[in-house]
Amino acid sequence: MHFLSRSAVFVGIVLARTVIAAPTVLEERSVSPLSASDLSSLAPFTQFARAAYCPTSVLKNWSCGQACSANSDFQVTLVGGDGNGVQIYFVGYSPSQNSIIVAHEGTDPTQFLSDLTDLNILMDPLDTALFPGVSSSVQVHDGFRNEHALTAKTILAEVKRLLSVKSTTTVTTVGHSLGGALAELDALFLTLNLPSTTTIKAVTYGTPRVGNPSFAALIDSKVPNFRRINNKNDIIPIVPGRFLGFQHPHGEVHILSKGNAVSCPGDDDATDAQCQIQSVPNVFVGNILDHLGPYEGISIGTIFCT
Repeated sequence: MHFLSRSAVFVGIVLARTVIAAPTVLEERSVSPLSASDLSSLAPFTQFARAAYCPTSVLKNWSCGQACSANSDFQVTLVGGDGNGVQIYFVGYSPSQNSIIVAHEGTDPTQFLSDLTDLNILMDPLDTALFPGVSSSVQVHDGFRNEHALTAKTILAEVKRLLSVKSTTTVTTVGHSLGGALAELDALFLTLNLPSTTTIKAVTYGTPRVGNPSFAALIDSKVPNFRRINNKNDIIPIVPGRFLGFQHPHGEVHILSKGNAVSCPGDDDATDAQCQIQSVPNVFVGNILDHLGPYEGISIGTIFCT
């Protein structure tokens, strides 16, 4: 399976650089279980993340099979990307969510340039032309930063247009894997570039770490409505390693089994046994297949787009 080989290369390169360091000691707090209704409320966003893997030809008329029919009232207004040099993305309005949706594709392991984006793990400051007022101490994964910049202005223009013509002030960014990293960056980018009356929400799946602790703290303060869903023993959420200076922001939801998930406190919770770091302390005890799902019955990836 091409996905497995790409992930193995990604993890192998990260591990080859250094050994796994002891986890940071965090203040111990308790997890809280998610209710059945809370879990089911995530399904529309899971399907949007799934749809982002579909070809642009079917996204343009919102005819991508189950992934599109699950959000049948969605009004797609912008589709772009080629799935290689630029990840596929779409923007539109969801009446049922009363929200503008911005979604990005994750890594297609058959596309070489897309794979290189994941492997470019050096960190650099954010471009203040896109992220005004952000300190140079805030640093992010160079590959994710560069990929995000390719679509940022185009997406911002369309979101602004939709805010002016739709009866909503809410924007939701969505994505899986690399798409989740782009959605995380989008959430901050849109927060900094849209009116303060706009509500920004982010829902990501199987997202790798995007930036350093200063970036995580900025997401915490600027994007309070943020959820990053991790599935079982998926290894992607624990890379790049904290020993390389990366840290997740708040918002972890860890699916333990179907119908059983917990909300984990703080940033990159390393103390609670039911959260990702304790469940998957290193890549050797994880399961890359969990990266594809199922996320409460919904699998995400190139082979699940319809």
